[in-house]
Order: sequence, then structure tokens, then C-alpha cells
Amino acid sequence: MNGIINVLKPPGMTSHDIVNYIRRLTGIKKVGHTGTLDPGAAGVLPVCVGKATRVAEYLISYDKCYRAECTLGASTDTQDSFGRVLEVRDASCLAVGDIEAMLMTFVGSQEQIVPMFSAVKVQGKKLYELARAGQRLEREARRINVYSIKLLDYEDLGTPAPRVLFEVTCSKGTYVRTICHDLGQRLGYGGYMSFLIRTRVGVFDLSKSVTLEELKEYADKGLLNRAMLPIDLVLSDMVAVQVRESAVAAVKAGNRLYLPGIKEMPGCLAEDQIVRLRSGDKLLALARVMSEEKEGITKYIFQPFKVLV
Repeated sequence: MNGIINVLKPPGMTSHDIVNYIRRLTGIKKVGHTGTLDPGAAGVLPVCVGKATRVAEYLISYDKCYRAECTLGASTDTQDSFGRVLEVRDASCLAVGDIEAMLMTFVGSQEQIVPMFSAVKVQGKKLYELARAGQRLEREARRINVYSIKLLDYEDLGTPAPRVLFEVTCSKGTYVRTICHDLGQRLGYGGYMSFLIRTRVGVFDLSKSVTLEELKEYADKGLLNRAMLPIDLVLSDMVAVQVRESAVAAVKAGNRLYLPGIKEMPGCLAEDQIVRLRSGDKLLALARVMSEEKEGITKYIFQPFKVLV
């Protein structure tokens, strides 16, 4: 059983909890998620099963989309509603125009400091483990990109703790709760993330995700393959090279593939380009393009480096 499951993670479970659940459900040890989602958050969590774990690196780099609620007028040590309140200020004077204008300042490429309460490892330990032990380390800022941010709704304006709902599309490694925290700081009243749902990870959308209950029903009926999406789905931006049936065994063995074994390929390829080697509608492997010049003619060679069958 090989493929990717677009899981709708419920709040209250860690991303690793989801991995363990699917391991038990499928009986397969090779299972891995493609980017941690906070335990208190819900939403899209693509999970790779079997040989799909070999392409997980290509999913991790996907852009992501979230809907988040930020409560203004207070800040917490975890930057979300599960932490200890550090400071409370009356934010009743804030106007929607001020909030929306400040949200727009987050669009673009920028540096973001990883929060202490995160799963990032430093010296072999996760930051949240060090934070719970009372330690606080200096963290290097990371380059992130916020592609778009939009104010969707607001509640309780004119009260000490107004709430705003916004949608953000961003690069990998972006902490939305840090955006909420920083929004509150820039406005001068503090803020923390009080709700988060991830609505999209690359090609994986919330509307097509499956719940754990639905996965259990599929498993009970022996239909778990229905929830499995093909590995090809996440590699569709890579050029496909069709392999002759006579060369399939060589590809499976990881041997170099030369032009006589090619049935169909695009006209222009680049040195070291990564392509998909396929036989009909079946994905065989990922390969790097090599080339050699003979008598003024460029001849391509394909070196498989991830065999997926």
C-alpha cells in the first residue's frame, strides 16, 4: 500500500499521533507526515504511506494556507491560547482600519524568529522541551514569505479583547501564531492566536480531506486504498519520460537508462534536471538527467535515484 492520505487533523492530537494512528490502521511502519501542525490546530495534514515516504521532501516545501483567529489585548508565552498569559492591555480603542492596515505589513519576504514553544530541535532537544524546563535560548531568525493576507471578519471591537479572523498564504516554516503575536506587538496591545485551521498544503485541499473516522470506516470495509492519493500527484510539475517495457526491469534495479530504452520524452532537458520515469500510467522512479555529446549530437542518460516500485 503506497500513497498519500490527505488527513483532516482534529485539534487535540499531535501530527505524530496521526502518523501512529495510520500505522496501526494500515499495518505499515513506513508512514510519515509532511510538516508539523500544532496540537491545538486542525486542518490539512498530508501523510505519506509506504514508498510515498520517499517523496515527502517534495511535499514539505509546498506553500500553505491558513485561517486564523487572533485575540488582541493580551500576550502569552506560547503565542496561542494554551499558554500562560504574560500581559493584558485594554485594546478597546482599536479600529478595524488600523488592524487591517497593520495586517498588510506582514506581506512579503521577511525574517521570523521561531517561537520557544515549537518542535524545532536545538542541540538535539526540541525547543518546547527546553521551554518547559524553564530555559530560554536565543533563536536565529528564519527567512519566510507571506504571499497574501486578508482580513475576513472581526468581533468584539470596542471591547478590551477584540478578535480578528484572517486568511494567510505563506511559505514553509511560517508560524502563524508568531504572526498573531507580532500583530499584537505592532499594534501596541499584545495578541495571541486563539484558533487555527490549515486549509491547504500545496495541491491538498481541506474540501477533499478525510477524517480519522472516515479512514476507520474505509479500513473496516477493506477499502483503505480509496483514501490513498497517487505519488504522481505531488510530482506533476516534473517532466515525465516514458520508458519502454523492455527497460522497466533495468529502472527497477536502479540502472542507468539510455535512449534505446526511452519510448517518449520532451524535446528539451537540462543537465541534473529531475524527471519522472513512467511506464504507461505507472510511476517507476525519479531520475536525474545526464548528457553527453557525440558527433555534435546531445544524447541524454537518466540515472534513477528514487525507485518507487
